[in-house]
Amino acid sequence: MMRPYKYEIFTTVIEKQIRSGVLQERDRLPSVREIKEKYQLSTSSVQSGFEYLMIKGLIVSSPRSGYFVAAIQEENIPEERAKHPVVMRDEVFMKNMMLTSKRTSESSSFNTAMPGDLLIPQKLILRTMQQVIREKGASLLRYYPSNGLEALRKHIAKQMGIYGCTMNPDEIIITDGALQALTIALKSVTKAGDVIAVDSPCVFSVLEVMAHLELKVIEIPIHYRNGFDTEYFRAACEENNIQALVITPNFHNPTGIMMNDETKKEILNIAEMHKLCIIENDMYSDLYFEEQRPHCIKSFDKKGIVMTYSSFSKTLAPGIRLGWLYAGGFYGKSERVRFALGRTVSPVYQELVLKLLQGNSYERHLRTFRKKLNQQALQVLEALRNSFPEGSYFHRPQGGYSIWGQLPGHTDMNKFYEYCERHQILFTPGDTFSFTNKYHYHFRIVFAERITSESIVLLENAGRRVKELLFLKQSDS
Repeated sequence: MMRPYKYEIFTTVIEKQIRSGVLQERDRLPSVREIKEKYQLSTSSVQSGFEYLMIKGLIVSSPRSGYFVAAIQEENIPEERAKHPVVMRDEVFMKNMMLTSKRTSESSSFNTAMPGDLLIPQKLILRTMQQVIREKGASLLRYYPSNGLEALRKHIAKQMGIYGCTMNPDEIIITDGALQALTIALKSVTKAGDVIAVDSPCVFSVLEVMAHLELKVIEIPIHYRNGFDTEYFRAACEENNIQALVITPNFHNPTGIMMNDETKKEILNIAEMHKLCIIENDMYSDLYFEEQRPHCIKSFDKKGIVMTYSSFSKTLAPGIRLGWLYAGGFYGKSERVRFALGRTVSPVYQELVLKLLQGNSYERHLRTFRKKLNQQALQVLEALRNSFPEGSYFHRPQGGYSIWGQLPGHTDMNKFYEYCERHQILFTPGDTFSFTNKYHYHFRIVFAERITSESIVLLENAGRRVKELLFLKQSDS
């Protein structure tokens, strides 16, 4: 486990006092000198601690006056619910793929959900890869076990155990990324024509896997407050023969929402009652902005109905195509599906990730990564909320990569996207996150690329354009 930062000795105390109400809005905090003397810290450590609390939005700085508890902004969270029918999509694949992955200059790319150059630990990865090549030599050119390197599977199981999730390493399968893990899981418990449930909105690539497997889909709405509309899910299970639920409980893509533990347990109870499998995407759980990693649904699973998958492409680099699937009681079928998709995963990537996990470099990277992501999320969120018109909504993420935005219902979205395309402001339209047109006025903003002053200006300009469109619409009417 990583040693805590020195400043955490006092920031933890202040954060708890703010969240419990002991410290109120506009209360003045102890000075740098007072903190330094009380906790025997250096000036730089104290300043780093205050900077950390500012990044989290808990405190503000006033020149020559000190630090104060920040105003707590009330979230005007939409409470709308919608029913999604069972549908299958068989068109617009290439268009939507381009909308989710098109890249131009780094400063204006808000649509690619993967770490940009600023966040990729390039030196660490390349140095470690060179070590692996020197140590393993020609053995890297041979087949590795079809279910993956044993030491790597054991380390993944050990790490998940630390997070409160017990896994047998012999029931873990190493995969070529997360989508292959999802494909294996789905093919293990479904056949063409079966009905599955998925959280909605849902990332485009996941929807396309389902369409490719010719599955029928019921979209279960994400709930802004608790993470998931469990009542809708319960009703869907009673009315349909659902075989599996595909869900991202922690830092959901595209909304950034983290599901609370009570909701996770309720979902598990519903699945147990209706004898369906839960396929859990745990890819973003390491990218938490609060104090600790959240529980996954698998942590509460006593009957072995949950398969969990993840990947290192979101935390290290997109080109490292290495993921894993905990298949549990579905292992036998999953292993056969995995073998049919390819003999083995790249030995170089397996050895690289293993070496990173064996030391403390990966955890150290994650701490820096999370801090930077949180800082960028707050920068982008502030620009969006200050620049877009009244009636817009941008959900504050609790981790992960993305912010989910919604514009007023009479916005001309075609003209909005035309403006964004012309000025290279790349958002992902909400229509790509559903088989329905439910999210026509929504869009995803990704903050995983370098956020610069130019990036903020582009967001401000996009907000002004929406105001202009609304004004023109009002004038015409």
